[in-house]
This record gives sequence, C-alpha cells and structure tokens, in this order.
Amino acid sequence: MAASLHQGDLPDGLFAGTTSVAVDSETMGLRLGRDPLCVVQLRGPSGDAHLVQLDRRTYHAPNLKRLLTDPNVLKIFHFGRFDIAMFRLHLGVATAPVYCTKIASKLARTYTDRHGLKDVTRELIGVDISKAQQSSDWGAPQLSPEQLAYAASDVERLHDIKARLDVMLEREGRMELAKACFEFLPARAALDVAGWEDVDIFAHE
Repeated sequence: MAASLHQGDLPDGLFAGTTSVAVDSETMGLRLGRDPLCVVQLRGPSGDAHLVQLDRRTYHAPNLKRLLTDPNVLKIFHFGRFDIAMFRLHLGVATAPVYCTKIASKLARTYTDRHGLKDVTRELIGVDISKAQQSSDWGAPQLSPEQLAYAASDVERLHDIKARLDVMLEREGRMELAKACFEFLPARAALDVAGWEDVDIFAHE
C-alpha cells in the first residue's frame, strides 16, 4: 500500500465525505508528558495511507484536529487509549467518536490473551505484519522508507479487523458493552493525561 507524507497537517478536504478513518500515531516513547507526538497516520476505508509529520514546535494542524473531532467520522484505533491521550496532550483535542480494536478483541476473543495488533491481524486477516520499525527514531527530520511503510501498515487493515470483530461481538452478545467502552475511552485518556494513568479509579482500594 502506498503512503503519502504530509508536513505539518493534512491537505484541505482530504477525507471529505468519509464516515470512518483508521488512525495511529508514532511517538518518541510511551510516557505521557515526556515523549513527544511525532507522526499521525490515517487511512479511509480504501485507498492510500496518509502520514502527517507534525511540527513539534507548534502542533498547529487544524485540518487534522478537525478530523479527529468530527462527530460524523468514526476514528478506528488499536489501543486507542494511548493515541487519544497523546492527541489531547499535544494537539489539545478530545478525539471522538472512537472504536478500539484492542478493546473489541479483548471482549470478543476471550479464548486468548494475545490482543496485540500483530496477533489480531494474523488470526483475523491472515496477514503477518512487521514490527521492526516500532522502536525507531520517529523524531528524525527525515523519515526512512522503512518507517513510512511501517506506519502505513498499522492503519492498512484496521477497517477489515473492525468488521470481523463486529461479527464476533454481535455473536457473543457484547456489542453494546463494547460501545459503552468506546464511549468512555476519551474520558479514560483524559484521566491518563491528568495523572491517573496507573490508577484504576473503579477499584475498591
């Protein structure tokens, strides 16, 4: 799949008319408040992936922010909690509505504890994806062809995975529970940003 790289923001009208978009992000690490957001990759139900290499001095990306907050566009993630928190922290937006294939997998695929994107893609789509570039330097001024291909691959099949998980959720009678989890996800991300990332506020203790 081809990947188009954009500097700073999405072009005007790129996803006009779409009702869903797969989203992922690349950062310098996995710690909120320490590691900056570097790249956001997106793909509609078909076509190429589009990567935005953000200006980390300003994070001025009005078209991207508009898409992330568009109430008519479903944003599909895998482990969206982290991406949504990063978007809130660095882009200043509350991303919604959302769907998380990792949450859906945990609710539907209770016969396994393997819910990473690589495992879910292999079982549900029959494709092995490479994670070789996961820990590369995403803050580099020039991204390598390997990095671009890796980033694109993370959003390439999320729509197909969602479709298969939806069938399983309906079959197991857990779709309404999944929807409730997705609706809460932006609030969970807000708690992470506010300092409760390691605390289960619903626990007794």
